[in-house]
Formats: sequence, C-alpha cells, structure tokens
Amino acid sequence: MSKNDFDEFQKQIQKMFGNNVKLQTPFGNNFQKTASEEPPPQPEEPVEDVFEKIRNFDLKPKDIRDELDKYVIKQSEAKKVLSVAVCDHYNHVRRCLEGKDKLGDEYAKQNIIVLGPTGVGKTYLLKCIARIIGVPFVKADATKFSETGYIGKDVEDMVRDLAKTADGNIDLAEFGIVYIDEVDKLANSGEGRGGKDVNGRGVQINLLKLMEEADVSLKSQADMMGQMEFMMNMMNDKSKKQKNSINTRHILFIVSGAFSKLAERIQRRLNGPQIGFMSEHQESDDINSYLSKVETADLVEYGFEPEFVGRLPVRVACESLNENDLEAILTNSKGSILTQYGEDFAGYDISFDITRGALKEIAHRASLEKTGARGLMTSLERVFRNFKFELPSTRINKFKVDEKTVQYPDEVLKELLESNKGLQKEQLVAEVESFAKAFQKDQGFTLHFDEGAIELLVESSLKTGKTIKIICEDKFKDYPYGLKLISEKGNIKDFTISREAVIDPDKELSKWVVEGFQNSSED
Repeated sequence: MSKNDFDEFQKQIQKMFGNNVKLQTPFGNNFQKTASEEPPPQPEEPVEDVFEKIRNFDLKPKDIRDELDKYVIKQSEAKKVLSVAVCDHYNHVRRCLEGKDKLGDEYAKQNIIVLGPTGVGKTYLLKCIARIIGVPFVKADATKFSETGYIGKDVEDMVRDLAKTADGNIDLAEFGIVYIDEVDKLANSGEGRGGKDVNGRGVQINLLKLMEEADVSLKSQADMMGQMEFMMNMMNDKSKKQKNSINTRHILFIVSGAFSKLAERIQRRLNGPQIGFMSEHQESDDINSYLSKVETADLVEYGFEPEFVGRLPVRVACESLNENDLEAILTNSKGSILTQYGEDFAGYDISFDITRGALKEIAHRASLEKTGARGLMTSLERVFRNFKFELPSTRINKFKVDEKTVQYPDEVLKELLESNKGLQKEQLVAEVESFAKAFQKDQGFTLHFDEGAIELLVESSLKTGKTIKIICEDKFKDYPYGLKLISEKGNIKDFTISREAVIDPDKELSKWVVEGFQNSSED
C-alpha cells in the first residue's frame, strides 16, 4: 500500500466513524507494499457447477424420509413434515433457477419450528437434510445473539456464516439452510425468566426481516477489519467488483427448542385443572407429548411476537425417546455413537464384542439421564473410560462387553488385566527394548538391559501404572552426560544396565565415571 492510498483510506474511515479515529498501517512506516504485490483474486467456481444438484432436484418426500430413517430413530411425524416442507421449498428454488417462477412473485416460504426435548434428534435431522439436499448449512444458538450485536452476536452473522460455509460462493449461500436452536430462550415473558426479556424481543424483531427477505451485508458494521477490507476493494479500480450482500429470500430458516414450559401451558389448556387421582395420572404421562398440540396462541402467550410466529408456518414436535428407542439407536442407527467407540478402539487395533443384555443395560442407564440420545454417550463413557485408558498400553486386542461390564466396569477391567498379565509383561519388555533403541538413536550409546534390570522395570510399571518410557527417562536422565564423559576417556559406546543400575542409577553411573577415569590414567 502506498502512503497516498493509506491517507485516502484513513479519510474514508474518518468519514464513516468520526475524525477521532486514527489508523496505523500494518506495515509501520514502510509504505513500499503496493497493490500489485497482493495475491490475484481467485476465480469463482462456475455457478452452473455449484447449482447442478439443486437444478436437478427431483427428490420426493418419501425419498428424504427413507434416508433420514437410516440415521434418526423414531420421529416419524417430524420426518414427514420436514420432508414435505423441504421438498416444496427446493422445488420452488429449482423452478426459480429454471426461470419458470419469477423471483418477484409472491411466495410463502415454509420456515419451520421444531419443538421437543433435548437429545431427541432435532439437530441431527436437519444436518442430515442439508447433506441430502447438498446445500450450505449453519447452526446457531439463539442465546448467543443480542438486539444490537455489540454485546453478543448479531442475527445477521448467521447469514454471513452461511456464506463462509459456502466457501464464499454467495449465489450458493442464498439457497442454504439456517438452523437456530434454543429459540425458546427468546420468549420475552417466559416463566421463571425474571420478567420480560427486552433483548429477546429485539432479537425476534431482527429475525423477522431475515426470515422473510432481506439483503445482508457481508461485512458487519461492528467488524472494523471487514469494513476496511471492503473499502480497499472499492478503492482499487483494478479489483474485481464482488457481490457485497446476500439475499435471504430463498434461505430456509428452521428454529427449534425444548419448550418445556410451553408443554405445561398446553396441558392446562387441554385438560384444565386436575384434582385427585386424575391429577396424579396426568403427571405420570410424558409432558412433552403435548407439544404436538401447539397452536399460534400458545406460542404468543409463551412470549413470542405474533409476527415472529407468523413467519414459522410449519410446526412439528419431536417425541421423547424411551429405552427401546435408545437401544435401537445403538443397534440400528447409521453413524451410531457405539460405532464411534468401536472406531476409537480400532485406532489401537482393539475390538470388542457387546451382548444384547449390555445394550439393554446401557439404554436403561441412558434413559435415567433424561437427556435423550445424549445420555447414551454419558453411559458409554462411564463403561469405556478406563478401558480406553489402560488397554492401548497392553497387548490385549479384544474384549467382551456384557451386563456385568456395564454395571461394574472397573472390576471387569481389573479381571481382564489380571487374566492377561502374561501379555502385559511381554508388552512391557518390548517397551524396554524400544527405550534402548530410542536412546541409542538420540545419544549414540547402546544400553543392554540384563534380565534383572528388565524384571525390576516391569514390576515398577505394573505397580505404579507408569509407562516404561517415563520410568526409564526419570531414572536415567543423567546418563547422556555421564556416558559422554566415559566415552571421551575410553571411547566406550556399549553399557550394560544391571538390576543395581535400576535400583540406584546415579550410584552406578558415578562408579562407571570413576572407573573410566582410573582406566584412562593407567593408560
């Protein structure tokens, strides 16, 4: 950047933000860098290639439902509703790209609100849909946004993130999916929220514009560096004029939340006050089942602006998951968390066989967590945590997981290690040899561990749980310097590590040094 360019740039910045703003060039006082040294703009990916999948969109709702069935257990109604809404939306997008629907025509976009308790698959459903369609997908947390964007994120940041997900291809981003979780936290008069949440209302109002149609600048006003970059591009006459905003007309917005308090409201609306036996009976039912009966008035009473609710015409509730559902997730779901644990162990060449009884016990324990499918990871982590820590350092390459393993994992692991003690010792002996090879490579000296030394090191490892490597590094930390002194006097490169050297390595090293000097004097 030349000095004249920088001065002109600063004038533009001061015009925008006031004369008190003073900029410092990132090059200090060196203004020798010119625009010609900047990397040339990368050519954009051809639009035809980007939109090929959308132009050829021919999926039917049942096609999407069938694909979702591979990944998400239960939620048949949610799959049906989402499949229809998504197919309708992208069929309209396809017609627009073909020129059959004029972009200016009125089109009621089918933005979606998904209700349901945590861990039932809401996010997973939508990620799968985005992958099936092949469009950019962004997930955001409603609690991270503020009305102004100066404290917390601006809602428009979601759209900018969509452009980033599309690798800067704005045309593709304009047909993506934005998913906003925890939207129930935006309710401005929710129970137990300490009165009205003005900020939540402001976020709702800002979302209204995006969910209908708005042009969002790719550079946030709060992003000083982004504004500076944009102005530099505008000042450079040779630079390629880039699209500087993204239109939300064809972006599908999907919001979700747990809405636990809303379920209670709907229950009271449908059942009225309950007393006696009937009250106890109702409390035993799954409260979240009432979310499927949600109406616009319920959402408005809960604390949402009527205009905000009106922008979400498609509504569906996800069902709670019981023990059988959780077991099915472990056994039938593609990409199951159990598969992930199998891959984790496979990284160490270890496999495990799991019984049906163990699966049922894991599902039972997960259901007690009350966090849906997320409870499965909690349960599996408790079972496998110490197995994952201990077994990779052994030669055990296979183990069995049954009900007892799930109930008493530490006890079963201890029994497994004890029954394979011979393999464990073989592994530790191999680690002694590995340390000797590494020492020879790094220091140039060959260490020969005799049987007594190896036996003592193995016993120490079994007793303390430390690896042979760390034990040897600690015991023989002074040996590189000491052996170098000995080698300089007598050109000795091979040393035998005895049991005595393991017991008191410093004493043995001192003895070698003294003997080395004595031999040198005699010579």
